[in-house]
Amino acid sequence: MTIARRGRAQTGRMMAADSKKKKKPTRPKAEAPRGFRDSFAEECLARQAMLRKITETYRLYGFDPLETSAIEFVDALGKFLPDVDRPMGGIFGFQDEDEKWMALRYDLTAPLARVAAQYRQELPSPYRRYAVGPVWRNEKPGPGRYREFYQCDADTVGAPGAAADAEICGMLADALEAAGVQRGDYQIRINNRKVLNGVMEAIGLLNPEDPDGDATMVEQRMTVLRSIDKLDKFGPDGVRLLLGPGRKDESGDFTDGAGLSEEQIELIIGFVEAERDNGAATCARLKELVGASEAGRKGVEELEEIAALLEAGGVAADRAKIDPSVVRGLGYYTGPVFEAELTFEILDEKGRPRRFGSVAGGGRYDDLVKRFTGQAAPATGVSIGVDRLLAALAAKGAQDTDLARGPVVVLSLDKSAMTRPMAMVAELRAAGIRAEMYQGGGGNMGKQLKYADKRRAPAAIIEGSDEREAGVVQIKDLALGAQLAATIESNEEWKAQPAQFSAPRDQLVEAVHELLARAAARDAELK
Repeated sequence: MTIARRGRAQTGRMMAADSKKKKKPTRPKAEAPRGFRDSFAEECLARQAMLRKITETYRLYGFDPLETSAIEFVDALGKFLPDVDRPMGGIFGFQDEDEKWMALRYDLTAPLARVAAQYRQELPSPYRRYAVGPVWRNEKPGPGRYREFYQCDADTVGAPGAAADAEICGMLADALEAAGVQRGDYQIRINNRKVLNGVMEAIGLLNPEDPDGDATMVEQRMTVLRSIDKLDKFGPDGVRLLLGPGRKDESGDFTDGAGLSEEQIELIIGFVEAERDNGAATCARLKELVGASEAGRKGVEELEEIAALLEAGGVAADRAKIDPSVVRGLGYYTGPVFEAELTFEILDEKGRPRRFGSVAGGGRYDDLVKRFTGQAAPATGVSIGVDRLLAALAAKGAQDTDLARGPVVVLSLDKSAMTRPMAMVAELRAAGIRAEMYQGGGGNMGKQLKYADKRRAPAAIIEGSDEREAGVVQIKDLALGAQLAATIESNEEWKAQPAQFSAPRDQLVEAVHELLARAAARDAELK
């Protein structure tokens, strides 16, 4: 072989080695995408328990469950999200093999409109349904703001009167209380888009003869809606900027404003600050603001009727009231709108007190089904933000502590006698007690007890050779043991205290039942 050929061969081998190095598989990074998160047992169980209580309230009011697909055609969803300038209108979209655009649902209302249109011949009218599930929004994530979150909705399709709106508000109040929010810790605030339309007429942004108007005017009205919807977040001064030239946030991002004049801005601010001491006085002030607008006057009349119906249904003003500052950001609302706000204070991440804010909202959307059929189909409904409500109850300490408790753990100390712990867990489960046998591949007692602690087990069951011969089991009250551990200084003290005791093997179930009852009593005292 010549020197040149040897050189080429060596170069080839080096290139092949480099190629093998490049082809070495890379490990994916173990992390959730930005704006998404994982939910573990305690949160999942708390969500399930809360949803069970809310949906029981919905059922009490005569609503039936409905499940729809997580994916809809984009034209069925429409473009109704507040962040209309984002790609795909704030939704996660993709094309199927037929090049049709589909997207993950951004709420549970748009799929309901499609169902109501698709099955209008089979469904009763009015059609009353509730739905629970995750929704997805392609929006900028932030603290407490995720791209995937749960909603729990209830809607009536086919009922044109204010009675349907009032019933939804009353049901929302009952659902919040069923979920664990105390009366006095929430307020349902009610307004009417028709009243706002009357104000829009007064400032020249809405022509009653041509309600759609040109694209520029429609976008300007949507900007006004989004601006008012941020009153609680930015205050009147921040809303003034959003109604005018625009606003720059702390990160430096600039949000374009509606470009209104000072006179127009002051009329809008006067509208959102029109609340008075009672509903009648508030409605009187709103009548002044809408002037000669027929739509505005109609909206005020609907608010007056809703207030009267709520009072007749036993929903007092301390639970629901007329509040002109509520507009809701979604563009499909056509009449009454409402929002449930939690009024108690919590501490933020810096330890500062703040009110938790809105956890539910909804309203009337009479034109949503009409998009499919061309025929009017009045509809109204509400959506509870499940994750926000869970976070609020956790911050207030109002969650059920039983949800965090793990199963009773039966230790596996003798590999030659595994049938015995298996029989114990079977007995406990048959008695309705959550239980598991340690299956970590062996290990000493200390390792297994650490596992039980990590599982938040209320008790650990121990049967060694001595206990087996004596016909007893040792039972550790792990919850009580954790409370007493700080005061115990010796092994003798540990053996003497009541967090560990023996029980006859044939009375295992009774002993564990008594332990769990004592634990529940201690939890009740702590509350």
